[in-house]
Amino acid sequence: MDGGVRAQGYSPRTFRALTFHDATARFRDGADTPRAYLERCLETIAAREPVVKAWVVLNEAGARAAADASTARWRQGRPLSPIDGMPIGIKDLLETKDMPTQMGAEAYRGNFPKRDNAAVWALRQAGAVILGKTVTAELGGAHPGPTTNPFDPARTPGGSSSGSAAAVAARMVPAAIGSQVGGSIIRPAAYCGNVALKPTQGGINRGERQATSMSTHGPHAGCIEDMWQVAIEIARRVGGDRGAPGLFGPDHPPAAARPERLIVMETEGWAALDAATRSAFETLLERLRGAGITLLRRADHPLIEAFEQSIADARAICGAITAWENRWAARNLVDQHPDGVSERYKAVLASAERMTPEDYRLRLLRREEAQRRHAAIAPLADAVVALACPGPAPPWSGDVPGQPLAPRPTGDFVFNAPSSLLFAPAVTVPLMAVGGMPVGVQVMGQPHTDARATALARWLLENVAPVEA
Repeated sequence: MDGGVRAQGYSPRTFRALTFHDATARFRDGADTPRAYLERCLETIAAREPVVKAWVVLNEAGARAAADASTARWRQGRPLSPIDGMPIGIKDLLETKDMPTQMGAEAYRGNFPKRDNAAVWALRQAGAVILGKTVTAELGGAHPGPTTNPFDPARTPGGSSSGSAAAVAARMVPAAIGSQVGGSIIRPAAYCGNVALKPTQGGINRGERQATSMSTHGPHAGCIEDMWQVAIEIARRVGGDRGAPGLFGPDHPPAAARPERLIVMETEGWAALDAATRSAFETLLERLRGAGITLLRRADHPLIEAFEQSIADARAICGAITAWENRWAARNLVDQHPDGVSERYKAVLASAERMTPEDYRLRLLRREEAQRRHAAIAPLADAVVALACPGPAPPWSGDVPGQPLAPRPTGDFVFNAPSSLLFAPAVTVPLMAVGGMPVGVQVMGQPHTDARATALARWLLENVAPVEA
């Protein structure tokens, strides 16, 4: 039952994630049921939650009722969708009508709006079993919650979708919903050995969470099939954000597609990589070349070099834009609940309050330029391939009293900022392990090529041997 989790850590060759798409045939013939599947998930949660701490609240009674209704539909041969009966965790930034939404902040303790986020509503309409709320870093920012990495409890699972990533990696559920502004879907998936989709900006309707211009919702999952199915079932029912066309793609997971040419994206994080991670990634790239795929790097074409230069400070641009856009809500929250948010959150607010409208406009111009340079490289290759995190998840035991706050306690989003800045889809794939910990790789496409990026990522998972260092 350990799914490949052993004392020596994680191996992408032996770890077996929990999946759902391959269970539904047994639902049809009665060999299994959604209720029995849910009970197995609850058993895993009971065994692992005391250490992993992925959940804020569970609605076991509601989940069992939903699983029983799903069981009846499968027996009648009338499931609402391919994810009917799938237990799913919801990041505790998204509203749920039957559970509180406390956003990882003391200021929101007991907050219970009793309404569903658009994505949650869509999942219920598809028959999914909304099992509980997963831990988020405070207000979706950088201040960690209690969640630990399922492969080493001394390490972070990443942020801010920490609970969603850990719940999937610990085989508690086959899928969970996360969100990303800078790197909050892609990085935790990379640290936890999940697949995950950060959609094209606006691809999945954020419902009430429309305050910032780079926020997206997306699924963590144990496999590509479940990842895509969750995303498309949401998009089919509620579309994308206001003013956005929404997620494009087939009603079922795209078939694997072999890339002919890929651009290797280095980012500003390349120079600071540890030797083991860089060596493992270069080994993976050699395996891609061995499969007949042409790889292009910044020295190979001036347009690629221009693109790399345009994202050379993507992390800072993302941080500044988001801090400015959250500024007034943050100020009101701090004024109303001065003891209800962390010092780390207050420091981000202070940084935003030093900005001027001209500072914000400059960052927007930088973002637009990066997007133009990304579009310019589209004819050169099928997609971009890059690391999804700068090495294994770092250790985290808390801030040290009397010492400055740790700058990035949930890890560095340096390899994730580009997809957010570019409004581009990115798929994390678990193709590497360094020191017995997951290190993810990402496939990033042009905006609105989510299905294509998913097909390419699926090919990599099915045809490229993982690398362990």
